[in-house]
Amino acid sequence: SEMERSRERDGGEGVAGQERGAGRLRLRREIGLWSGVSLIVGSMVGSGIFMSPQGILVYMGSPGASLVVWAACGLLATLSALCFAELGALVPESGGEYAYILHTFGSLPAFLVIYTFVLVSRPASIAAISLSFAEYAVAPFYPGCSSLPQAVLKSMAVACILLLLVVNGWSSKLATQLNDVCTAAKVFSLLVIVVGGVVVLGQGRGRTEALLAAFHNTTQQTGRISMAFYQGLWSFDGWNTLNYVLEELKNPQQNLVWALMIAIPLVTGLYILVNISYLLVLSPNEILSTDAVAVSWGNQVLGAWAWLVPLAVALSTFGSAHGTFFSGSRVCYVAAREGHMPGLLSMVHTRRLTPTPALVFTTAVTLVLVISGNFSNIVNFFSFLAWVTYGTTISCLLYLRMKKKNLPRPYKVPIIVPVVVLLASLYLVLAPIIDHPQIEFLYIFLFLLSGFLVYFPFVYFQHQPKCLQTATLHLQLLLEVAPATKNVD
Repeated sequence: SEMERSRERDGGEGVAGQERGAGRLRLRREIGLWSGVSLIVGSMVGSGIFMSPQGILVYMGSPGASLVVWAACGLLATLSALCFAELGALVPESGGEYAYILHTFGSLPAFLVIYTFVLVSRPASIAAISLSFAEYAVAPFYPGCSSLPQAVLKSMAVACILLLLVVNGWSSKLATQLNDVCTAAKVFSLLVIVVGGVVVLGQGRGRTEALLAAFHNTTQQTGRISMAFYQGLWSFDGWNTLNYVLEELKNPQQNLVWALMIAIPLVTGLYILVNISYLLVLSPNEILSTDAVAVSWGNQVLGAWAWLVPLAVALSTFGSAHGTFFSGSRVCYVAAREGHMPGLLSMVHTRRLTPTPALVFTTAVTLVLVISGNFSNIVNFFSFLAWVTYGTTISCLLYLRMKKKNLPRPYKVPIIVPVVVLLASLYLVLAPIIDHPQIEFLYIFLFLLSGFLVYFPFVYFQHQPKCLQTATLHLQLLLEVAPATKNVD
């Protein structure tokens, strides 16, 4: 692109702190195999498994069927990740589905993906997770209160987001280490719940009646089954996080596949075992009637140590917010590098080698949503759009298999895998629309139409207001950033 040619002429030579031998600024490869596993696990495991795993049980009607759905969601996430691993080998760049759609179908579809991702869905997700963290961080200071002060909650959420900005802006290595610590804490918390269930079963106190009649009252309605899958897949969201930061992964050709194959089965197994533990301690009616399943479980099993559960939820949500923030800023950075966002956002700090402008932009949009508070409906409106994007990305793989047969493929999945994932994506997108049409789908369509109004003047015709050029120059000097090149070996 013209922006890349301009960077080749002007960008980044002789700046202190750049990678040795790189010749220009680029992001360091700070993520090893286990940090990659940690990033995926940390992004996938949020507050859902601790607080509201009853969503699947509500729609499926029976404990056995809900466990089957948990396993099926893990299988679908694994198959999808295998497809993304092949795409990552073909297009070894950061950006995930945005990069793959850009290289396969061109600029406009990729822009529409990034338009919704950067402006709405990713900041809204960070805002929602940060407020969940704030609830559990603040609750101990307001014992007995049924509703916490909104000003205090929003202040804590803002502090969480600003802390993420500081850590990620200071050092990518520090950000990776923070993610490792949070992931270790949440995996340990899940293991405590699993072991607690085993102890209860060994003591003969387990509620085995729910498991003995596991499939009693299972629903047969297609629409309810699809909504159960939506509930489960929301808890698995984040399986593609490592594809967003591929240029910062060490030995990506090998480590991407290994990290995916370790992280997703690990999370799937933990989710199933944790749900079994809940069923051994709580009756299905108790699970359905509580908004905090893990807290109810802890009160019955941990006794005086039950306070560990809210602490685990707070750590889990903070770690999930961090993983979402880390990967979301990288997609913003990649989109700017390709000319789909202002060029300033494609620059990195000259000494710390972090994408500071992209981090600041992601923070600013997220703070607007947190302070205004009008984002929960946005998350719901765009939750199904994720599988529209995933389905389109899988179709990229099938297209490249047919049209680019001679491309070197270091890693290749059987053709049946992307076909199954594409069919599952179509089902997950169409079933809710057919079963229960809602006005939200019209809102999404109108929002995508607004993307055309932005794309043609500012991307296709490359109109750049002089005020934006002036602001870019001053902000570049203020933030000490410079253009960067792709970190592709």
